Amino acid sequence: MNLSRIDHIEMYVGDARQAAFYLCTAFGFTTCGQGGPETGLEGARSLLLRQGDIQVVLTTGLVPDHPATEYVRRHGDGVAVVGIGVDDVEAAYRGLTERGAEPVSPPREYVAGGPGGRVVVAEVSGFSDVTHRLVERHGSPREFLPGAIEVTDPEPHTDDKLLRAIDHLAICVPAGGLAATVRYYVDVFGFTQIFEEYVEVGGQGMDSKVVQSPSGHVTFTLIEPDPERRPGQIDDFLTWHAGAGVQHVAFGTDDIVKAVSTLGERGVRFLGTPSAYYDTLEERVGHLDEPVDELRRLGVLVDRDHWGRLLQIFTESMHVRRTLFLEIIERRGALTFGSGNIKALYEAKRDELSGTTAG
Repeated sequence: MNLSRIDHIEMYVGDARQAAFYLCTAFGFTTCGQGGPETGLEGARSLLLRQGDIQVVLTTGLVPDHPATEYVRRHGDGVAVVGIGVDDVEAAYRGLTERGAEPVSPPREYVAGGPGGRVVVAEVSGFSDVTHRLVERHGSPREFLPGAIEVTDPEPHTDDKLLRAIDHLAICVPAGGLAATVRYYVDVFGFTQIFEEYVEVGGQGMDSKVVQSPSGHVTFTLIEPDPERRPGQIDDFLTWHAGAGVQHVAFGTDDIVKAVSTLGERGVRFLGTPSAYYDTLEERVGHLDEPVDELRRLGVLVDRDHWGRLLQIFTESMHVRRTLFLEIIERRGALTFGSGNIKALYEAKRDELSGTTAG
């Protein structure tokens, strides 16, 4: 069973067109496809957005009993489905359910009406009410789900190319749920735990562990609050999201300075970083190609591991519940996740929630 990549994420949202407008206008995505009752998509309307190797589906329920309607009622806008590319959906579905994954939807084939692609999908349980969609693709790489979500712009033209791929997903689980969630992905999906970290800031604490597929291209950072410490932003997420969920999606970029500068000009708000963070930056991570003052101006964080450096920054949440937010990350050889910056993120997110984040 080869879990090769994150094929796509599907977000359930209150208004797909409004969400698409923001992601396209601010982040440079292009709307490339759509689905609804007229294309065979029952009870919902979906838009397909693309940029680089990233595919994001935005789905709004049109009827009260559609899963997207119920998800948004309970959680607000958020990631409800994580699509994972596989070589053989039938074999992967059978293997995962035999190991303990709950079956959600059996294998189903989507075939284009004319020359084009064939796509096979199935769904199994993930964590909480987030599911994993197994995706097997044949033929045209530009097809998505022919007969359900039709591609209207197979070759989107954009000069942005700011974001390249989904680097990882960060997932919050309730206190006491971390070990079981890690065990589920290790035992059922064949992931490996590659990293762990405990962070304490201002009386608040959290545990995090990272699991990754053998391919190295499906990575989940799993986080739980420490119940022995003062409640903090992880507890806030779990309360406002009403349970476990994707806290942030990390988009990889090849040029974080260009990406952050462009996104900032378009109105994207990033978490503030204390100016003092940069005073000893080069002492901690070594010489940088970019002037420290430029990184300070943008608020970009830098960390170093045995393999290289990474640069990252986090947006403020774009949702009224202040739940889901985004990360922009550039890897320069680094394989870890900025553990040296977790404390800075934690403090910045705490400041955002208390209303003191700088603009």
